[in-house]
Amino acid sequence: MSALQPSDLDRPALARGRSAAADADLRSVSAALRRAEFGDRLRSLALAAPLLVLLALSFGIPIVLLLSRAVYDPTIADALPRTTVALADWNGQGLPGDAALTALAADLSENQAKGTAYELAKSINARLPGARSQVLKTVRKLESASGQPPLDVMKSVPFWTAPGTWPAIASGTHRLTSFYLLSALDLRWNADGGIERVPPEQAIFLQVFMRTFFVAAAVTIATLLLGFPLAYLISSVPKGLAAILIVAVLLPFWTSILVRTAAWTVLLQKFGLVNDMLLWLGVASDRLDLMYSRMGLIIAMTHIQLPFTLLPIYSVMRTIQPSQMKAAYSLGARPFTAFRRVYLPQVFPGVMAGCLLTFILCLGYYITPALIGGASDQLISNFIANYVNVELNWEMAAALSFILLVFTLALFGIFARILGFDRLKLV
Repeated sequence: MSALQPSDLDRPALARGRSAAADADLRSVSAALRRAEFGDRLRSLALAAPLLVLLALSFGIPIVLLLSRAVYDPTIADALPRTTVALADWNGQGLPGDAALTALAADLSENQAKGTAYELAKSINARLPGARSQVLKTVRKLESASGQPPLDVMKSVPFWTAPGTWPAIASGTHRLTSFYLLSALDLRWNADGGIERVPPEQAIFLQVFMRTFFVAAAVTIATLLLGFPLAYLISSVPKGLAAILIVAVLLPFWTSILVRTAAWTVLLQKFGLVNDMLLWLGVASDRLDLMYSRMGLIIAMTHIQLPFTLLPIYSVMRTIQPSQMKAAYSLGARPFTAFRRVYLPQVFPGVMAGCLLTFILCLGYYITPALIGGASDQLISNFIANYVNVELNWEMAAALSFILLVFTLALFGIFARILGFDRLKLV
């Protein structure tokens, strides 16, 4: 056996040296790639920065400021600084002392001098129904009292010695509050510091939320029943005819929603075209009251929302090759089995995306329920608009908007959890 040569002893070291050099080269290449990718990201972000800033200024920040009103209400605390200090040591039991009444009288007089008494009365009225008239009456009495002590004026108004008055005022002296969010769910704080349901005659919002979700679900199911066969037909016919059908679907979509809703107010009249057709087909024996009804509302919303459900389904259907169904038939599958096991699983993401899009859009409908729905068919968006435009109660509008946003995001999260974001075929 020949003796080992020195070069044989150096081979492991040389191999390790080459491996280390290769690793160093690989790390340098990886670092260069990361720097290049980082530069590409920065350039992409720079190109998108104006749009992101515009969205933040015109959309993001206003929404955040509005939703913050659901938990931040400084109106009472700013208007009643003396009363806030006087109630700092009050335990919430019984009635506060004369010092609190005197402080309240001074605050009310100051608000009357500044012209903010009505805003204060409105804010207290949101927490304690009927308080607006009592606050304004007290302000007038304090203003017209000649030489009468303010404490006597306050005691002459029974409202200020009622059991529920001072807890409502004391809760309003805190700028951060859960009052409006609880009210949006028909809940409130009780005297023991726990949460309870409001009396049945005051509980309206949960019913409105349930009505909103019911109408949205009914419209979603109706559009799916109409849109799925139509999407299948469009994806199956020749391209020329498919283009005509797509235009027929999109033609109402290109028309203003206000115009379409106004048209349905004519069609759904008792002597309108829909009732004439139902009588002619023998579906109804007498004319139906479709205007200002839930059925008429669902019909109008279904017509408006049909393209939103159909287009995602059609976008998936047109990618499915007909040869797949033929292959299933050739392997012995019956038509329904082939449809259920081959065709439907591929269409399912489009169906879910279209239904999700329609359902979410229906939650925010305002014009159609206002024009076609009756008094018992108004959705949550109508109540939000009423609080903003009529009641001027931005806090309650923000609370309802926040609850609706939470429900919507939760629904979207459930769909994304089931399907995955990459399978939501919205276009």
